[in-house]
Amino acid sequence: MDHAKLLTALIDITVSEGASDLHLSAGRNPIIRVSSKLVPLVQQPVLTEEAVAGMLKAMLDPVRREAFERMKEVDFSYSTHNEAARFRCAGYMHQNSVAIAMRLIPQKIRSLEELKLPPILETFANRQQGFFLCVGPVGQGKSTTLAAMIDLINTNRLEHIVTIEDPIEYVFENKKSIIDQREIKIDTRDFNSALTHALRQDVDVIMVGEMRNLETIGTAVTAAETGHLVLSTLHTNSAAQTIERIVDSFPANQQGQIRLQLAGSLVGIFSQRLIPRVAGGLVPAYELLINNTAVANLIREKRVHEINTVIETSSNVGMIDMNRSLAELVRQGEISIENAYQYALNPKMLEKMI
Repeated sequence: MDHAKLLTALIDITVSEGASDLHLSAGRNPIIRVSSKLVPLVQQPVLTEEAVAGMLKAMLDPVRREAFERMKEVDFSYSTHNEAARFRCAGYMHQNSVAIAMRLIPQKIRSLEELKLPPILETFANRQQGFFLCVGPVGQGKSTTLAAMIDLINTNRLEHIVTIEDPIEYVFENKKSIIDQREIKIDTRDFNSALTHALRQDVDVIMVGEMRNLETIGTAVTAAETGHLVLSTLHTNSAAQTIERIVDSFPANQQGQIRLQLAGSLVGIFSQRLIPRVAGGLVPAYELLINNTAVANLIREKRVHEINTVIETSSNVGMIDMNRSLAELVRQGEISIENAYQYALNPKMLEKMI
């Protein structure tokens, strides 16, 4: 069997069906994800172990192939030979068999407006320094939002931008800015090493694909303190939870210091969810925390639990409450009430708004 040809055919289906993901595993049909729902490709044959292993081998270079054989899992990016489609991929073993999950990365970097994101995010992209986080569960568009912000900087400013990713997702073209994209294990050893060395590379803006450990978080916060704009992501559910997660990742004797650093360097936290639209597709709902004097005091004084109230009562300064975002989407007829409740972090409060 020509495994590369089979892979190309399945990628073509994924793209033509407007799917976000492709799942390949022995003993079942290929499966795509369309508007958050998994859809088996029943007209395609059930995959064999040989076919899945062959498709993974066709996508991996020798370095990644060796890593997979050693670690039994590997993260990588893959582009078709004509660059018509690009994927963020994960190969892994289950029940002694190879499986592959592939997330389609759109070729075009969409603007904040095209993504239906709030214009106020432009103000964070225009900052000269500070620490900005985009948070939410896996698959909620965090990388896409950061790509839109990076492209906005690239379009409007003369800056040196360094991205540190595992793997590289969106590929940027230099416009006004210089953009260097570094991939973990290919261009650098790990996130913290790349971030530490970026500070010696005459960098203005740093995008860190994910905050995975306290060393990376600590270096990122320090970079923001020393005159850089640092953008990154975390897998957390809300702004308040994000601050708690960051602080709690440090030993008790360092938590006071990281609170002080966060209070001074954080500029904002944007939490987002992609909600199924009534008319099909997905639409974002979001929460935005802006770090002002009141928020900084709450961070320093261990009163992070009060941040949700600050967000709810500070729309006049640009903050956005998730429940208000959901309620507005319901009023516009974009999403159903049932989906609004499903994604609400405080359903009782949402009930009062709808």
